[in-house]
Amino acid sequence: MIPTLEWTREGVRFLDQTKLPLEETYVLATSYQQVADVITTMVVRGAPAIGVSAAMGVALGVKQSRAAIISDLAAEFDIICNTLAATRPTAVNLFWAIARMRNHFSTLAAQPTATRESISEALIREAQIMYDEDIAACRTMGAHGADLLPESGGVLTHCNAGALATCGYGTALGVIRAAVERGHGIHVYADETRPFLQGARLTAWELMHDNIPTTVLCDNMAASLMRAGKIKAVVVGADRIAANGDVANKIGTYSVAILAKEHGIPFYVAAPWSTIDLATPTGGAIPIEQRPEREVTHHAGKQLTPHGVSIENPAFDVTPAKYVTAIITERGVLRAPYAESLAELEAAAATR
Repeated sequence: MIPTLEWTREGVRFLDQTKLPLEETYVLATSYQQVADVITTMVVRGAPAIGVSAAMGVALGVKQSRAAIISDLAAEFDIICNTLAATRPTAVNLFWAIARMRNHFSTLAAQPTATRESISEALIREAQIMYDEDIAACRTMGAHGADLLPESGGVLTHCNAGALATCGYGTALGVIRAAVERGHGIHVYADETRPFLQGARLTAWELMHDNIPTTVLCDNMAASLMRAGKIKAVVVGADRIAANGDVANKIGTYSVAILAKEHGIPFYVAAPWSTIDLATPTGGAIPIEQRPEREVTHHAGKQLTPHGVSIENPAFDVTPAKYVTAIITERGVLRAPYAESLAELEAAAATR
C-alpha cells in the first residue's frame, strides 16, 4: 500500500503529496508544530488522513513535552490540540481525532499512577490504533460499495479519495479497488480538480500505480462524457456529512452531482463514520475553508492571472442530500431519507 503517513521514533513521516506525481519524496515532522504545518500546506490531505495525522501530532507533542507534573502537561496538551485544530476547518475527521485524543488523555491523567511517560506511550498506541482502524474501515467500505458500481464501463471521481487521502486503500477509490478485485471491468475518469489538481496529480498517479485504467479530464468535460454515455456511475469521498445527508467535498463536487442527476447517473459518496457529523444539522452549517489566492493565481511558480484581480478559492462545496444516491460507510450503505438512516445506524452502533 502507498505509505501516506507513518509513525517513527524520530517523528511522523509523510509522503509529500505536493511533489507528486513527478517526485516521490518524504517529509519528517519532528514536532507537533511541524505536523500542523504539514496539514495546512497539504503535504498530507484527505479527511481521514488529516484526522490520523492530527492524532499522531498530539502524541508527538506529548512525547516531546518536558512537563514535570500532570497539571503542567494538561495545560501544554491543550495548546497542542488547539494548534492542530486550527489547521483546516472543514474536515470533521480532524476534530473527531483530536476529541478522541483529548478524551483518552483525560482518562489517563486521572489515574493516580499517571506519569508523562505512561501517558505518552498510551497516546502513541491510540494514534496507531486509529491508523489501523482507518485502513480496516476503508477495506470494509470497499466491500460494502463494490457491487454498486457497474460490471464494466466508466466511473467518474472528483479530487482524490484514495490511499493518499487515508492511511491506506481509500474511500471512493477503495470502493473502486474492491470492485476491480471482484472482476469489474472499470475504467476510471478522474476530474483534474482545479486549482490544486488532486485528480490529475494524485488520483491518476495512484490508480496507475495499481494498474487500474485511468483517464484524466478537465473539470469542465464531465457533462460531455456523461451525455456520450461514457460515465456509468460517480463515486466521491467527503470531508464532512451533515445529519441530513448534505455532503461537503472538494470544490466542484456539487456541479458533478447536478450533472449526474440530469443524466440519470448514480452519485455515490464513500466516507468513514468519522466523517459523519450528526451535530451539524445541514450542509449550510458546515464551515468552508478559504485557501490562499496564490493557488489560483499561480501554477508551478508561474503567474496565470492579471496583477490585482480578485480571487475566490473555497476549498470545498456542499452537495445537497437530494443529489446523493447512497452514502457508503464501513457500517453499511445508507439511502435517503438520510436524516433517518444516519440516526438509525448511529443508534444501532450505540447499543452494541
